[in-house]
Amino acid sequence: MKFNQYAFCLMAAFSSYEALSAPATSLQVAKPHTTLFADVDSTDNQVVAVGKFGTIVTSNDGQSWQQAEVPVQSLLTAVTIKSDKAAWACGHDATIVHSSDNGKTWQLQQHLPGQGKPCLDIEFIDENTGFAIGAYGMFYKTDNGGQTWQSQFISDFVHPDDKEYLEELKQDDPEAYQDEIKFILPHFNRLLIQDNVFYLVGEMGLVGKSEDKGISWQKFEEFYPGSFFSVNETPDGHILVAGLRGNAFIKSQSDIGFTEIDIAKTATINSILPFKDSSLLLANSGLIHAFNGHQVTSEQLPSGHAILSATIFNNKVIMATEKGLITWGDSK
Repeated sequence: MKFNQYAFCLMAAFSSYEALSAPATSLQVAKPHTTLFADVDSTDNQVVAVGKFGTIVTSNDGQSWQQAEVPVQSLLTAVTIKSDKAAWACGHDATIVHSSDNGKTWQLQQHLPGQGKPCLDIEFIDENTGFAIGAYGMFYKTDNGGQTWQSQFISDFVHPDDKEYLEELKQDDPEAYQDEIKFILPHFNRLLIQDNVFYLVGEMGLVGKSEDKGISWQKFEEFYPGSFFSVNETPDGHILVAGLRGNAFIKSQSDIGFTEIDIAKTATINSILPFKDSSLLLANSGLIHAFNGHQVTSEQLPSGHAILSATIFNNKVIMATEKGLITWGDSK
């Protein structure tokens, strides 16, 4: 999982109480696995990838792909699978869709084109409790498998200079307050869930941690001013964040702050995937960095296509790229 700066810039683009519109269904094409894919996820027996124009494809062997029936044409940016009967994807127009049949068909849970905000990541603790995050501080939660989604405003990420102003506005003009908080927060790009501990990264160097399942957040002191597009745990239990211009940082669970990782290439890193005893940092220009906790080695796809996400399936790494799905390497 999940989204990235490359796909966010490709296409322009909340309230769960807004009525659902009736969007156009996804386009059915001859070679659906060759379009832009923003994310891919897998279980032991299934791979699901999501991308451009509402395209969702599935595979049970990682080689042949079937296009699913999807009720939207919005760019889908993230997908997560909890079981054969519980998968979700999200994307532009604050779209959230759900599948209960191994990804073959999808039902619309939320579609809010009037908001003009993309959802950039979606994660579930179990088949009932999930979170969807995105542009300008978008943060939704569900406790019923996505039947309803509640919007939350994370005031812990408001800039200190704005907190007093917002509090006064909330008391004096509640309507103006609601308008103001729609765009005052940075974009939330990626969410990592580790039991009861959450990590969230976003633009303007945002890295946050919650130890109460997203109710309250601690913001780390800024250690890089650019955007982060991915956060994941390394095979040895450290927290790794990465993003714009190839910048990446790491911390142990006990460390207070993050330490920079030396990466010579400046291509933006879109996703992090634990791989053997290393972490793969997947980037634009087809760059694949392998970090073993001490040093980084790099290689590049011959195509040079941006890699937006990846998953391990049948001992292979399946990558979602700007020009389709590819299989890379061997994870044994």
